[in-house]
Amino acid sequence: MDETSRKSLELHEQLEGKIEVVSRKHVETREDLSLLYTPGVAEPCRQIQADYQKSWTLTRRSHLVAVVTDGTAILGLGDIGAAAGMPVMEGKCALFKEFGDVDAFPICVDTHDADEFVRTVQLISKSFGGINLEDIAAPRCFEIERRLKEVCDIPVFHDDQHGTAIVVAAALLNAIKVTGKTMGQLRIVINGAGAAGCAIATLLVHMGFGNVILCDVNGIICEGDEGLYAGQEALSHVTNKKHEHGSLADALKGADAFVGVSRGNLVTPEMVAGMNEGIVFPMANPTPEIMPDKAQAAGAAVVGTGRSDFPNQINNVLVFPGIFKGALAARAKEITEEMEIAAAYAIASIIPEDELNAQNIIPSALDKTVADVVAKAVAEHVKD
Repeated sequence: MDETSRKSLELHEQLEGKIEVVSRKHVETREDLSLLYTPGVAEPCRQIQADYQKSWTLTRRSHLVAVVTDGTAILGLGDIGAAAGMPVMEGKCALFKEFGDVDAFPICVDTHDADEFVRTVQLISKSFGGINLEDIAAPRCFEIERRLKEVCDIPVFHDDQHGTAIVVAAALLNAIKVTGKTMGQLRIVINGAGAAGCAIATLLVHMGFGNVILCDVNGIICEGDEGLYAGQEALSHVTNKKHEHGSLADALKGADAFVGVSRGNLVTPEMVAGMNEGIVFPMANPTPEIMPDKAQAAGAAVVGTGRSDFPNQINNVLVFPGIFKGALAARAKEITEEMEIAAAYAIASIIPEDELNAQNIIPSALDKTVADVVAKAVAEHVKD
C-alpha cells in the first residue's frame, strides 16, 4: 500500500462516509414541525398530485442528482461489485456539491442485469432532477443509457462517456491554438474503444476536428470489421476515412493528436516521435499510456494527462458539476449534443488567449469558477 492509499484509507475510516444529509430548515418549535411535516406537508403533496410540475418547486428535486452504478467498472479496478463502488460514488457526490453546489446522492444497484438496472433507476427517477450514470462496463453502459433516456423525463448522463469526451474536446480546442494546427484537418488517434473512447470519437467527429482513427486491442477499427459491438460498428462508418488497417503504431505515424483511454505503457517514445508535432493526451489511470515527461522528451508539442502531478490535467470534474447545474436550472429533460459542445467551448474559453501555452491548455481541476461558466453555456442551449 502506497502513502496516498494509506492516508485515504485512514481518512475514510475517520469520516465514515464523505457526504451527509443536512436539513434546510431546523425543527425547533411545534410550528416548525407542523409546517415541515404533518399536518402542513399534506398541502404540498396535494399540489404536486394536481400539477406534476410543482414537484420541481415544492421539493429539493430541482437540485438533486442520483449518482448510479452497478459496480462493474469502478475506476481501474473493474467489476468489484455495488458495495465496493460506494466510496467512488460518495466521492462523486462530494465533487458535485463542492464544485457545482449540486446535491447528489449515491445509489449502488446490485445487479448485472440491464433490464433490472433500467427498471430500478426508472422507478426512483421521480425523486431526482437528473441521473448521472457512473462506472458501468461497456457495452452494457450504452444500452442502459439509451433505454433510460427513453423512459425518464429528466436528463440521463453517463459521465464516463460524455464527461470525458467534453473535457478532451475542450483541451484539444486549446491545444490546436497553441500548436497552430487547423480545425478540420487533424488526424486524431484514440486508443481504447470502450465507453470513453467511443464517446470521445463521436463528439470529435461531430465537432469537425478531422479524421478520427479509433483503435482497440486488435489495432485500427475499420468499416467492415467483424466482432464490433453496436457503438463501435456505428463509429466505423464515420471514422478512419481512408479505411486503414494496422496497429496502434501504424495509426500514430504522422498523427496530429493522440488520446489514450486504454491502459498504461502502450505508447513508446518512438511512436510519439513519428507523430506530426503531436498533441498527446495519455489518460489511462493511474499509469498513462506514456508518461508525460517521456512524451515531451520524444517531441510532443503539447501533453495532457489524467494525473494531477503534471500540467494540463484533463479531469471530468471540469464538466459534470456545470453540466448538471445548467441542466437543472433550465429544467432540461435531456442533455443534448449541442449542450455538450457548448460545454466544451465554455471550458476552453476560460483560459485567456494570451495565457495559452503548452503547459496551460485547460483550467485547473480545482478551479471552482468553471461550473458556473459551463452551466450558463449549457442552459442557453436547452430546448423548450
